[in-house]
Amino acid sequence: MFKSYYKLFLFFGILAMLVNCANRGMPTGGEKDTEPPKIRYSTPDNFTTNFKGNEIKIYFDEYVKIKNAQKQLIISPPMIPAPDIMPLGSASKFITIKINDTLQPDTTYAFNFGQSIVDNNEENPYSYYKYVFSTGTYIDSLSLKGAIVDAEKREPETFVSVMLYEVDSTYTDSTVYKSRPKYVTNTLDSVSTFSIDNIKAGKYRLVALKDENGNYTYQQKSDKIGFYDKEITVPTDSFYEIKLFKEIADFKMERPTQIAKQKIQFGYYGDNRDLTIEMMGDKPDGFEQRIVKDAQKDTLYYWYKPNVELDTTFFVVKNKGYVDTLKHRFRDLKVDSLSIKSSTSGSIDFDADFSIEANIPFDKLDLDRISIIDKDSLNVDFKTEFDTLRNTYRFKFDKIEDNSYKIQFLPEAITDFFGKVNDTLSYTVKTKKFSDLSDVRVNLINAEYPLIVQLTDKSGKVKYEQFADTPRMFDFRHINPGAYYLRVIYDTNANRKWDTGNYLKKIQPERISYRPDIVDARTGWDTVEEFTLLKTDPDPPKN
Repeated sequence: MFKSYYKLFLFFGILAMLVNCANRGMPTGGEKDTEPPKIRYSTPDNFTTNFKGNEIKIYFDEYVKIKNAQKQLIISPPMIPAPDIMPLGSASKFITIKINDTLQPDTTYAFNFGQSIVDNNEENPYSYYKYVFSTGTYIDSLSLKGAIVDAEKREPETFVSVMLYEVDSTYTDSTVYKSRPKYVTNTLDSVSTFSIDNIKAGKYRLVALKDENGNYTYQQKSDKIGFYDKEITVPTDSFYEIKLFKEIADFKMERPTQIAKQKIQFGYYGDNRDLTIEMMGDKPDGFEQRIVKDAQKDTLYYWYKPNVELDTTFFVVKNKGYVDTLKHRFRDLKVDSLSIKSSTSGSIDFDADFSIEANIPFDKLDLDRISIIDKDSLNVDFKTEFDTLRNTYRFKFDKIEDNSYKIQFLPEAITDFFGKVNDTLSYTVKTKKFSDLSDVRVNLINAEYPLIVQLTDKSGKVKYEQFADTPRMFDFRHINPGAYYLRVIYDTNANRKWDTGNYLKKIQPERISYRPDIVDARTGWDTVEEFTLLKTDPDPPKN
């Protein structure tokens, strides 16, 4: 019996040793490759002068490929048509650049590859390799440095093109719309600073673009732009900060479209504040029109009554100096039925108004058929404001904590543009306890008035704001707890909103300052936040 147990124990012991030996002997594949590829040589050599050819080869010690070249590779001055860069989508031990553009005489060209050169296996990047050559007798070595900031947002945009235009006899302010720059660089995706290198001495204009089309020309509808106000003389030791902003597009009205009976849609670009739309031709007696703006899009809805018995007509659109005549063909479509909704549901902030909106223009409101009653069944006094362009009614009333308010519209309280009326509508909103909310006091130091103080969320959406044209404390009372960002808008024209810039008019956007630390509005807490502002913008660089 003992011998049987001994043999069994010996068998399992030998088996365990074999397994252990087998594990120690299995190959691991070696350590992961973390080394970037290395350049062996290039033809012609980097920093070649009197360059005459149209092909460059760069040789590496291992197989490489080009990754994300469209964003990462920056060629200065830009080449149009762009050169062919190989390999794309495959691997090779050398990179080939075939130049398709006619090179300018006595000019230094630079290919900055960013993070686009990677090895074939682990994609370790050969970071920021630059190949430079000159068609002249020497390499231009001057540079210009600066940083990009977003005029409105806390964080700057990525992949911003920063461009220098040579100020010569052909340069005008409109050059940025139609011609490529003399030199260009890009902030890529990691930093907001830039350096334009290998430039020659001279006078330049500095412009930055969030170039959505990648064509180095300014497209007002899609691109953000920033510019330095004055000519820059190179060489310079100054550091240039450029504010990137989205312009309000030049006004343009699109062709009208019938989308419902007696409802025509007009899409537009730009500022619609002084817009008029007039239907031409004979119109029925008692003809009326109303224009309502879409809440989300740059779209206007032209409502009219009674119906027009025409196949086609013309509309004359005017907006300041803009005049256009647009042809419209009528279509026989169904009539929209009246739909009313509230913009508020559930809880309501103490500084917010209850409001309603409709898909058809409001015409009349019978206040005797409207009531607001609190939780103790007491009537609450209210006032109304009507925004005709946005087709909304706002109901203003005093609120107390931990209360509920029932807003009721009896039948025929609301009459729309076509004489239709509502059925009974009831809405309920509630206020929270003060102890469940937070109070934040903001004390500004070195403030310049008029200004707007805002609390925003992480995405930049404004949650609370106050305007002031004289010094005071800013008390945000009974706000929802949470993490907020504090920003101050220098509202120089006192119109109570942030105004963007204009490139052709050489108007910079209104200044915005962000407090770097988050405002922690805690439940049941009173918080005092100080924000020290610069008295003026920093002194501009001196050439």
